[in-house]
Amino acid sequence: MDRAAQISLCLLAALASAAALDATADIAAPTTLGLTVGLVLAPLAEALERRGLARGGAALAALTVALLAIGGILLLFQPILAQLFEQAPKVWSDLQDVLRALRGLASGLKDVSREVATTVNPGSPASAAPPEGAIAMPTVTDALLIAPAVGAQVLTFIGALFFFLLTRRELYTALPARLARPQARAGLTARLFAAESLVSRYFGIITVINAALGAATGLWLTALGLPGALAWGALAFLVNYIIFLGPALLFVTLLFAGVAGFDGAAALLPALGYIGLNFLESQFVTPAFVGRRMEINPLGVFLALLFGIWLWGPIGGIVAIPLILWAMALWQEPAAQDG
Repeated sequence: MDRAAQISLCLLAALASAAALDATADIAAPTTLGLTVGLVLAPLAEALERRGLARGGAALAALTVALLAIGGILLLFQPILAQLFEQAPKVWSDLQDVLRALRGLASGLKDVSREVATTVNPGSPASAAPPEGAIAMPTVTDALLIAPAVGAQVLTFIGALFFFLLTRRELYTALPARLARPQARAGLTARLFAAESLVSRYFGIITVINAALGAATGLWLTALGLPGALAWGALAFLVNYIIFLGPALLFVTLLFAGVAGFDGAAALLPALGYIGLNFLESQFVTPAFVGRRMEINPLGVFLALLFGIWLWGPIGGIVAIPLILWAMALWQEPAAQDG
């Protein structure tokens, strides 16, 4: 009975935590993202301090690097979006035949369903198809209303990242002092530093692998003659941080880009080539370079991504894997991590 009560309390605590994280998403999501980026940039801040830079200056320099990287990433979307908007009429024209065929199929199925319903219940009137409603497009007023909330989240991210880099040593000392018994405090502090090092090392390896995938994608699309091939390669580098979902979204986007840029079966080549390169990376390259110490159960990765995206959208997808890796590293003994 006590065991069942403990399990029930754990489930209730998990549900309450999820509800709290959902209710405070505007603050919790950018804060968690800032802390995650801080884990990745901590070695850079350490290296700058060893070169004689004050801790505040090192934290500010690492923050500047993060903001410049994010700004560069956002600029990558501009040529791709411009290309898609420019080619939108051709894409829509090519897709209209498919949409007409699907609409005809749906209409035929609806007629068959109506006939079956009339046969089963002759007295029931045939249901009329609901009118098609237009999708309201965002207005300038909507954008102006959203802007303050986005700005607040950006400031939250910047503040969390900067102050984590500035005070992480004190934080790693203060937390064990309040959460662990005296004899276990030194071990917990060591595990916190080891977990930070493992997450940073993991992201360093993954960044190199993603860069190679982006370069290969860019070369493939250049060989095909797809406009903006280098920008697509950079985007392939970026979305590969969001396991499963990122490559799937880019695959679908490349299908549209292929329809816009090519005719016939050649329209499939950009997406098929990319997904082939992604398969080689995920099944052979990453397992070979990441190694057993950083392996995560695929089911755990999938469930974490589902939960993160459900909870916080794209930000949840980005922070899910680093948080799992950090928790796993924190659970292990430092000696096990170093071996």
